[in-house]
Amino acid sequence: MSTPTSPFILGAVAYAPKVITIWEGFKAYLAERDFAMDFILYSNYETQVEAMINGDIHFAWNSPLAWVRTERLASARGLQAGQVVMRDTDIDLQSVLVVKADSPYQNTADLRGQTVGFGTIDSPQATLIPLDHMQHVGGLQPEKDFVVHRFDILGGKHGDHIGGERLAAQAMLEGNIAASWMIAKNYKAFAAEGTLPAGATRILDSTGLYDHCIMSAAPGLDAAVSQRFGDLLLAMDWNDAPVRALLELEGLKQWQPARTEGFALLQRAATEQGFYDEQGRIVAKDYRY
Repeated sequence: MSTPTSPFILGAVAYAPKVITIWEGFKAYLAERDFAMDFILYSNYETQVEAMINGDIHFAWNSPLAWVRTERLASARGLQAGQVVMRDTDIDLQSVLVVKADSPYQNTADLRGQTVGFGTIDSPQATLIPLDHMQHVGGLQPEKDFVVHRFDILGGKHGDHIGGERLAAQAMLEGNIAASWMIAKNYKAFAAEGTLPAGATRILDSTGLYDHCIMSAAPGLDAAVSQRFGDLLLAMDWNDAPVRALLELEGLKQWQPARTEGFALLQRAATEQGFYDEQGRIVAKDYRY
């Protein structure tokens, strides 16, 4: 990839209206520090990933699943994508399996023969990693030992909108399914908003730890440019009021150096569940985005 004088282009997925406000704010912050950046919004992560691999954008605010595909597509071409930063809120997360408080289930094995709710097909936190957990830790094979009920909405956004998780939670509470998966922070959020009233549910199981979103750099981008971009983000200070407002909107207190070891569970899930192949091609037949 050639390195332009200015501006560098960042890709982000428009999963909610606030995304425009977020990246306009970051654009202004970076411009004040002599780093010219503009952004392109995509309707889905698959197109964004392909744009990065094709050299159309220099950076991408990627979901964990988008990183998995970026890494595989780049590797298939003999290239290597870069990692820049992550949010402090994207490190060491867990998903939880939730049941009604008065349900008879005491462990995951008790769900044999039952219907379990998941988020949208491309959600790492509410579908792919939970399915991997039920198989490798719970010893239950999807569609053989239990029925998979996905709540598919807004494909291509990799579950960022949390709508599928909310629908699964509601179905569980209404008794239409035996249990439902969601990321732990959404379990708390659903309780706070009243979707899951206090005392009405309990956690039956939890996945292993995993990481979430990651700022990625395109293969071939000048390492000094990626380093400069990362340094500016890492320098954002929560105690600076205008900066704090921007960080709050993006859901973090401090940027952290990026790492990729937290994607191991998702890497395995994407392969074994037939979502991406090892070359990064989409192989999930019922995936629409």
